[in-house]
Amino acid sequence: MTTTAFEELMTRVMATAERFGHREHLHLTWLAVNTFGVPAAVDLISDGIQRTARYAGAPQKYHATVSRAWVELVGHHAAETRDEDFGAFAEHHPALSDKRLLMRFYRAATLAGPQARTGWVPPDLAPFPWPDAPDGSPDERRDPRHRDRLHGSFDTDADDPAPR
Repeated sequence: MTTTAFEELMTRVMATAERFGHREHLHLTWLAVNTFGVPAAVDLISDGIQRTARYAGAPQKYHATVSRAWVELVGHHAAETRDEDFGAFAEHHPALSDKRLLMRFYRAATLAGPQARTGWVPPDLAPFPWPDAPDGSPDERRDPRHRDRLHGSFDTDADDPAPR
C-alpha cells in the first residue's frame, strides 16, 4: 500500500463531505478495512493520519493506540454485518458514532500517556469484545457483562473532539 491508496480513500470520503470529522474518520477506516483487511488497514490508516498530521504542522495530534483501536473496532463490526455501503454500516453500528467509545475500554490516563501516543497499548479497562483481541484477551462477546460496552448508552459531548 502506498500514499496513493490512502489518498484515493480520502478522496472518496471527502467527495461527499464538507469537513473531515469523526464520521469521515469512520468512513475512511471502513473503506480501508473492506479494501485491504484489518491488519493492512491498521498500517494504512495509521501511516496516512500520521503523515497528514505532520504535513498540517500538528504531529502531536497523531495517536498510535487510538488510530489502531478504531481500525480494530470498525473491522470487527464490518466483519459482523458485511454492509455494502458505509451509510448502512453506520446505521447498524450507532455506538461507533460516539467519539468517546474508546473510554469504555481505556482509562483516560492510559490514552494520555506517551506510550499509548507512540505505540500500541491494549485496553486496560475492559477487553475488546472479540476473539484473538490484540491484547490476547478471551472472547468477551459470550459474556453479557461486556455487551453494553458497545451497545449500551453512553453520555458524550458531541462537540468534544476525540484524539486520533
